Amino acid sequence: MTNLRTPLASLSDGDLAGFLAEQQQAYAALQERHLKLDLTRGKPSAAQLDLADALLHLPTGTTDRAGVDVRNYGGLEGLAELREIFAELLWVEPSQVVAGGNSSLSMMYATIVDFLLFGGVDSPRPWSQEETVRFVCPVPGYDRHFSMLAELGIEMVTVEMHDDGPDVAAVEALVKDDPSIKGIWIVPTYANPSGAVVSQEVAARLAAMPAAAPDFTIFWDNAYAFHHLTEDEAKSADILSLAAASGHPNRPIMFASTSKITFAGAGVAVLAASAANVAWYLRHLSMGSIGPDKVNHLRHVEFFHDAAGVRAHMRRHRDIIAPKFAAVDEALTEGLGGLEVAEWTHPTGGYFVNLDVLDGTASRVVALAKAAGIALTPAGASFPHGDDPRDRNIRLAPTFPVLDEVRTAMAGVATCVALAAAEKLVADREGGSAARVGAEGDDATA
Repeated sequence: MTNLRTPLASLSDGDLAGFLAEQQQAYAALQERHLKLDLTRGKPSAAQLDLADALLHLPTGTTDRAGVDVRNYGGLEGLAELREIFAELLWVEPSQVVAGGNSSLSMMYATIVDFLLFGGVDSPRPWSQEETVRFVCPVPGYDRHFSMLAELGIEMVTVEMHDDGPDVAAVEALVKDDPSIKGIWIVPTYANPSGAVVSQEVAARLAAMPAAAPDFTIFWDNAYAFHHLTEDEAKSADILSLAAASGHPNRPIMFASTSKITFAGAGVAVLAASAANVAWYLRHLSMGSIGPDKVNHLRHVEFFHDAAGVRAHMRRHRDIIAPKFAAVDEALTEGLGGLEVAEWTHPTGGYFVNLDVLDGTASRVVALAKAAGIALTPAGASFPHGDDPRDRNIRLAPTFPVLDEVRTAMAGVATCVALAAAEKLVADREGGSAARVGAEGDDATA
């Protein structure tokens, strides 16, 4: 059994060399299979998208419940019926919700740009007039959050992401005396990629903590709030109420979408915030829009009917993807259990498994996998600028391939992890470079 294996670092030199030879042979056999598998992005599978195909025949009407023609201009805040559905799902009031286009990422980007150009409700000046603007970034985290900040010239300071949320003591220490720290990214429920869930206690401390910047903002990206993998469904902390109760009503701005619920490219996105923040957002939005796609809003309202409809739909998603997450765990346990060269998360929701391999080997694992026909997210992608100082973190995205492909890919990944670990341990003992099997030449270490 795998749990009876001897940890790799405890093997004698001879046994370690033998293990390395075995893994080299296993890897050669893996390459001979000429695989072409992709675990790079957390995309819904075709089977998941099929669940929402009824949308293609909706809406059946052209007016909302007030009799307003959804095909025309207007309604900048989005269809009232849709906002009510999301208000119930996100534990906020409908008046706090803005329903937009198909991408919450676009709403996040627009919000930060508005802070830079105009400043927020509590800003003394536009962020672009500050000497330095910095964000706290829990790691591992969502690569698109980090690339957005980098694109806009915002500096990033990292803190560790724990099982109950970001290292809140570290966050409190950073924001207390530094007015240049203007915000923090948080994926509160089934975080990308760790699957962590921000606890009520951590959320309350983030909402209440003193901040040197009067406009310090929590960007609360609730992308996976409804994406449960078990019947024990985690509830997101009510950050808006917590912030209001602590005297910082404008501190959080929440985002969510149906990108991984209905159609990834044709869903609906929402922003939720204080009344003042909603008014601020809509005021600037009105300069570039006369209203969102309310036809798509109505389509989604007819499809879901209500919040209970969303929850029922997500249970159908769970039936499709939960076995894939189980397959990841089974393959990694079978291939790596007991070797003490890797740790991985066992998420109860979300879209990813976080894999930490032996320090200094993540890039090698990704390169080995690529040369064997298994595409993984680049090592370090879950860190700002793609720089994982320990070169150990890999984000696994098992939702898109079919189940059998997940099993095949993850068995291959386990082989690559074991091989890279054996190479590293042999090299460390020899004080030099161990012999490496070919994986696109020197590019395998890039």
